[in-house]
Amino acid sequence: MIDEITRPDLATAIEAGVERAYEEVQTLYRQLHQHPELPFQEHATAAHLGAALEALGYAVTRGVGGTGVVALLHNGEGPTVMLRSDMDALPIEEQTGLDFASRAIGENADGECVPVMHACGHDLHSSCLVGAAAVLAELRASWQGTLMLVCQPAEEVFGGARAMLDDGLYTRFARPDIVLGQHNMPALAGSVGHLSGQAMAAATTLGVTIHGAGGHGSMPAQTVDPVVIAAHVVTRLQTIVSREVPPDQTVVVTVGKLHAGTQGNIIPHSAELEINVRGFDNHLHERVLASIRRIVGAECEAGRSPRAPEFRVLSETIALNNDAEGTERVRRAHADHFGAARLFAMPRLNGSEDFPYFGNAEAGGFGGPDIPCVYWYIGATAEARWHATPGASVAEKMTHLEMPHSPYYAPGQEATLRTGMAALVTGALAYMVRV
Repeated sequence: MIDEITRPDLATAIEAGVERAYEEVQTLYRQLHQHPELPFQEHATAAHLGAALEALGYAVTRGVGGTGVVALLHNGEGPTVMLRSDMDALPIEEQTGLDFASRAIGENADGECVPVMHACGHDLHSSCLVGAAAVLAELRASWQGTLMLVCQPAEEVFGGARAMLDDGLYTRFARPDIVLGQHNMPALAGSVGHLSGQAMAAATTLGVTIHGAGGHGSMPAQTVDPVVIAAHVVTRLQTIVSREVPPDQTVVVTVGKLHAGTQGNIIPHSAELEINVRGFDNHLHERVLASIRRIVGAECEAGRSPRAPEFRVLSETIALNNDAEGTERVRRAHADHFGAARLFAMPRLNGSEDFPYFGNAEAGGFGGPDIPCVYWYIGATAEARWHATPGASVAEKMTHLEMPHSPYYAPGQEATLRTGMAALVTGALAYMVRV
């Protein structure tokens, strides 16, 4: 079936469709970029995307999992292929200097006014999805099955995938046979990267409260100092990776926040920590979290803490494991369409996504067997900048380039938009093209 995608007439039709869609997709991208919205606040973004997909003939449902959008196009018997994009932005003040740069201000979960920017390219992802939807709608005579397009909210807080699944994504609409997604990266614009197996890390951020008994700094014997306990916790946590994790495994434990007290002569009543954990094996990840709880509890007991520490899961997601067979199938489709010279081997990323919930039946809470997932990467660095950047490999050059979440990150190159559309189209057709 995949060989059919190499037919010259279909390849030409895909490129012609991308060309016809490009101007509107670029306009949509700039509109979304200039008006970003924070997680679970993507009301205007969802309205724009829903209207665009509805105009293409898709059956659109809004408000799934809060602000999510689901669009279906049925085209006879065949597999259900899900294409996923994300929509939310970040509390970052944009410094790109683009003429369509964001000046938006939003209200975060704490009620604070913050600048908002699409610093991770979710505006690009959603725009490419709409463009792919247009091309695939034009090519209905060439494929069969059901297209399921998902515009997901709140990826940045790892909340949107589960929210949509909990809202009946697979029971109200369809259970896909394959889930496909993509993300922009600072690789050469127009290139596409693939990685089978462990591709992105599981991530958990724990909030921890250590209780003490505060008092005057001149009378420490009459207190229980939570700062001292917290200091021992920070030091002891470093032994998890060095002494409890097998040397061939990659795990990161970071104490990114430690807050206690108000001034130097006051021993506070409590200390607050935020601990971030990342790793590529979900079972090992759970063991590391258990070790953190054990160490914090033991240090609190050793330090005479008057009560047990409190733990809160602030955010979490599981590791992304790209299906081996599906990754190879999509890679071949991309190679056939773009040419092997435009593909690269994507290095494993310690960054994280909530995309894998769509495929993991247990973690996603939808039951039954797991659903294979394939997640690839599209380059977003202009050609001149790429060639001027030191390094021989993609990984080496990336160390010199702005990454997603930088206020200077600007992935919306023309080649990136065009490639993002065509990559989604050819990925879907790898499963749906008529024989």
